[in-house]
Amino acid sequence: MDALRLNGQGHSMDKQEIVAVIRRELGSVITQRQAAKKDAALNAARVALRTFQSERMAETHADLLRDPGTRAAAQFFLTDLYGADDLSQRDANLERVIPAMERMLPAPALATVAGAVSLDALSERLDAAMARRLGEDFTEADYIAAYRKAGSRAERERQIDQVASLGMSLCELVRVPLIGATLSMMRGPARLANLGDLQNFLERGFKAFKSMKQPEDFVATVVSREREILRRLYAGAENPFLLREDSH
Repeated sequence: MDALRLNGQGHSMDKQEIVAVIRRELGSVITQRQAAKKDAALNAARVALRTFQSERMAETHADLLRDPGTRAAAQFFLTDLYGADDLSQRDANLERVIPAMERMLPAPALATVAGAVSLDALSERLDAAMARRLGEDFTEADYIAAYRKAGSRAERERQIDQVASLGMSLCELVRVPLIGATLSMMRGPARLANLGDLQNFLERGFKAFKSMKQPEDFVATVVSREREILRRLYAGAENPFLLREDSH
């Protein structure tokens, strides 16, 4: 998935290849969410886990949420990319509109969608493994123990790599000539093609990153903190989520 990023180095994928990634990763997400829905206990545990993680990330990045310059981007990451809401209907809608999406969206926008879906698929796999261990009621200590046992460190590192890749994809999207005007002009056709939710997702991400003077710095800050927390979790640190003040 990291190769999807349109990095200007001649390695970007064309629209057909990007759509193939979206189909594959979306299929994985839908399968996993359907399985969770059939198991009430697992689904409740999964929601509790995502709520815990969303709240933890809001605390870790509280300064980014407070800062007017980064607030919109931080909220976009915490709600659109890793919130606790049930996204099953969004997944079903996205699956139906893939042909229209390929036809209407420029490659950089498709790459951003692919990045979000790929991150979602990996997060679902890791969350399901943890949810099975934790159940619906758990403590922070329980969470830390489950984190170390469910999934591998390599998968956790890849998850953060995908956050970084998606963040850079959004940084690059805002620099595409006329992309803002293109997204605005697409609003009407997007609604007619049932792409409304996807259109809103892209516009929220675009506006959030466009408003920042140095969006790469925002991505680097989020990623560096999450990498440090991962390191502390696997190192057995006493308070792995308590980062030094100078890291904020």
